[in-house]
Amino acid sequence: MSTPTPGSVLRGAVDLSSLRNRPQPPAALTDGAPSPAAGAAPSPLVVDVTDASFGQVLELSRTVPVVVDLWAEWCGPCKQLSPVLEKVVIELAGKVVLAKVDVDANPQLAQGFRAQSIPMVVALVAGQPVPLFTGAVPEQQVREVFAQLLQLAAQHGVTGTVPLDGATDAEEPAEQPLPPLHAEAFAAIEEGDYPRAIAAYERALAENPRDADARAGLGQVRLLDRVQGADLQAARAAAAAGPTDVDAQFLVADLDVAGGHVDDAFERLLDLFAALPSDERPPVRERLLELFGLVGDEDARVIRARSRLASLLF
Repeated sequence: MSTPTPGSVLRGAVDLSSLRNRPQPPAALTDGAPSPAAGAAPSPLVVDVTDASFGQVLELSRTVPVVVDLWAEWCGPCKQLSPVLEKVVIELAGKVVLAKVDVDANPQLAQGFRAQSIPMVVALVAGQPVPLFTGAVPEQQVREVFAQLLQLAAQHGVTGTVPLDGATDAEEPAEQPLPPLHAEAFAAIEEGDYPRAIAAYERALAENPRDADARAGLGQVRLLDRVQGADLQAARAAAAAGPTDVDAQFLVADLDVAGGHVDDAFERLLDLFAALPSDERPPVRERLLELFGLVGDEDARVIRARSRLASLLF
């Protein structure tokens, strides 16, 4: 498994961690009942996740490791593996949550994880994807991988558990309601109405230009809006055909950030910046600064990219 960078974010869907005071219980991630293991009672630790609800999974992964099972109804190995994953997760009693993603019904997530074959199993730790394995594997191997995952999560301070009975910690402060415009944006995101969410965040910033949560949310939703419905292969083909086509390069960079491939996105835009004449560079610089803000100024990848951008500017 690769080691995640604490605090970095997979932007396959909007990350709302900065806009909420604490993670929601996993049952809140689904509109219906969670998917139980075969022959088992429904468990709050096994949930069906969609493109629209995936932001909550990212938020939850800052408290407890989330294992993402990418599957499809037609996939025989998926049907072999899924009950094994569910069994092991349930036995871990709240230390891990299993998020099941039907790739046919949720193409944005399939694209974000670059799922070339299924079943594909990826973990999220502090919002960062950690590849686990592809294909059906024996139960013992699943247990070993999950044990390594828990060790890795502990190294990065992700050691929470999910209550199995719906109880909450009596000492935990009550969640404060979101400001009205933030709540409007959140509701719009849940419905997949990104233009309405963008408008709500813009109004929040007009009222308070120092609203860091609104600024972060606005950047994240703008990214979602730009990549919604985009075809990754077609976008890459267009970018390859037009190395200095700004719009084509922007789209692939956005898709890379949405898929968690931040270094690739920065390198692409920095190469584009270097290749363009000085009078055509400002939009590229603006897009880089926007993406820097999404990933975080203290992230090592942003620091490296800023350094190269500075060398190109001066």
